[in-house]
Amino acid sequence: MTSAHPLPLGPAPRPATGEDLTDRLRALATSAAGAGVTGLDRARLTATLDGADVASLDADLSGVAFGAQQKAPGAVWQPGTITAREDGTVRRLRVDAHPLTAVDLPVDVTAEAQGLRFTWVEGADGQVGFESVEPDDAHPVTGHARVAVSRAGLVATVHGLLAVSLQSQGITLSDLDVHLDSHGPRAAGVRIEAKIRKGFLSAGVSATASASVDAAMVLTVGDVRISSGNPLVAAMLGAVRGRVEAAANRRVDLAAALPPGVRLADVRLDVGEELVLSARLG
Repeated sequence: MTSAHPLPLGPAPRPATGEDLTDRLRALATSAAGAGVTGLDRARLTATLDGADVASLDADLSGVAFGAQQKAPGAVWQPGTITAREDGTVRRLRVDAHPLTAVDLPVDVTAEAQGLRFTWVEGADGQVGFESVEPDDAHPVTGHARVAVSRAGLVATVHGLLAVSLQSQGITLSDLDVHLDSHGPRAAGVRIEAKIRKGFLSAGVSATASASVDAAMVLTVGDVRISSGNPLVAAMLGAVRGRVEAAANRRVDLAAALPPGVRLADVRLDVGEELVLSARLG
């Protein structure tokens, strides 16, 4: 299955050199990102072509920043009649960011994938582009990824986003503390202590949860609790506590959620001064 709409790469013919493809991908990224993404001029792209295949594509996004609630215009191309197609494969795609910034949170990223299929397309309008092709069992995607954030930075970002959200409801978030504990390579617990104020009412709120992934790549979220020592706040929480706890205490088959041709072989969460999430496809 291909993507719903081809993405534009400019005038035909399709890129014949890695330098040409790099320039066109940079222009595509800029037009698709919009004003909410900054630093794309510092991103480094390197592509190597081998016939219809992209032998390698390396993207270093260090210094790129993604803002909150940014509305990207997207890259739209409606060629009408497609006059030519040619299948290709990105044999190796690597993405590095040391770091990029997502909503003021520095995120260190290393990811690599092999076997990403696509189709070159040429339209009757004289433009060229490409469509992504979903993997399947006969054409699997392999690779690995590592994403790391600092514990302190994550807490600060959550505090800022939550404070803005509550403020729109007339609630002031005066304090927030998040504790993360490792319970093994695939399990962790979280405990949140917050202080809120609305008018004359001030109270503390506590929340706990745990998450684990077993050898079959099934995620279990449990031990969800929300409470407050203030009777009035506890009563208000009671209206939503049952729904939250029922929705959270469930099992999610991560492997089954992926499309054919994408198999999650391993996932790991390391909790320390940094939170590091690692995954392997294969």
